[in-house]
Amino acid sequence: MQVNPEKFKGISSGFKIVAAEDGMGAKGIWKGWLPTLIGYSMQGACKFGLYEVFKDVYANLAGQKAAKDYEGLIWLAGSASAEFFADVALCPMEMVKVKVQTAPSGTFPTSLGAAVAAMRADPNAGFPFKSLVPLWSRQIPYTMAKFFFFEKVVRLFYSYVFTKPKNEYNKATQLSITFASGYIAGIVCAIVSHPADMLVSSRGKASNVGKTYGQIATEIGYGNLFTKGLMARIIMIGTLTGLQWWIYDTYKSSLGLGTSGGSGKK
Repeated sequence: MQVNPEKFKGISSGFKIVAAEDGMGAKGIWKGWLPTLIGYSMQGACKFGLYEVFKDVYANLAGQKAAKDYEGLIWLAGSASAEFFADVALCPMEMVKVKVQTAPSGTFPTSLGAAVAAMRADPNAGFPFKSLVPLWSRQIPYTMAKFFFFEKVVRLFYSYVFTKPKNEYNKATQLSITFASGYIAGIVCAIVSHPADMLVSSRGKASNVGKTYGQIATEIGYGNLFTKGLMARIIMIGTLTGLQWWIYDTYKSSLGLGTSGGSGKK
């Protein structure tokens, strides 16, 4: 929908076209699944782990009072710093994924090893880090929105909807609140990061090789940068973000650290 909007006009019709042309396997609906799994697993581990580290570092640097008064800025700084490093881990696999998914059928390898070899052999591909700057432009605002709005939303839930002391709710309820908060934060993430995602995806097209991101943006149209494929991205990112926070809090709970959030009321 982002790269070829004339052909893929909607979510359901897009699935039907891909399934009809390429099938339901690794060369069709699931094309690019392995670099996606590897890349985003590494990125997620770095992002969530480093967020806690940087959040603690910045809170200590600010001091107890300032850290409490400017808590939102601590969240933003911590998440931006974590994503900066997480994207270095993600970039090579993201470049492979985008190329595999956007290349016309039969023109580029779909297996991971062959795709990596082909990109390394192509001097115009700039593998493995040519897309790092546009990836930062997409992922850093995305992650800042993800963590900031999650922290805000989960706190609002415990302050105004689930108003009993947090420890009176069982773990299933707490994790459901976590998922809902993550989903809402994911909607904001999708909107914030969509234009940059359009550019990163569009760069994988053969017709865009050698073009600057400014040229690609002009050809797409600035209105389309914000709207084309946005609903599909909202559904995907909302669900993904909710699941990420649910998995993260489930893991924290298994270590006895408790789930995220709590009432912000004094």
